Amino acid sequence: MEISADRVVLIHYTLKDDGGAVVDSSAGGEPLAYIQGHGNLVLGLEKALEGKRDGDTLVVSLPPADGYGIRDEALIQRVPKRSLQGAGAGELKKGMQFQARTDDGMRLFTVTAIVGDMVTLDGNHPLADKTLNFDVQVVSVREASTDELEHGHVHGAGGHHH
Repeated sequence: MEISADRVVLIHYTLKDDGGAVVDSSAGGEPLAYIQGHGNLVLGLEKALEGKRDGDTLVVSLPPADGYGIRDEALIQRVPKRSLQGAGAGELKKGMQFQARTDDGMRLFTVTAIVGDMVTLDGNHPLADKTLNFDVQVVSVREASTDELEHGHVHGAGGHHH
């Protein structure tokens, strides 16, 4: 079966940086399950997988614009610690990550500095501005169920369990 919109796809992948260091991988674990066309993967990888079939392998190099985007300095902000009370402000440490609601929806923030009562937060994805180098093997492709399409995620093996 061919990968196209609204199909459940299981893939094994290895993501490397430009230096060849492994950033993330499903090797040795369960394959990643997603629904094609629902924004569950970075757009460039979804596009590269379109039309592939069970057993296909591919090597994909995605520029930042097709991956996690170009770093946006406007997503870096300094805020008082007191404004982060719901995020565990008493235990804030550099490198901590948490989600917060923004005008553009939920966004992941990383604490990059703490100076006195001020905290610097970076809303850029940690892989923003990076070229993403994927080695991918398509494990299986199937039609998504009505429930999976309504919920926006895969159920059962490799997916979400309710």
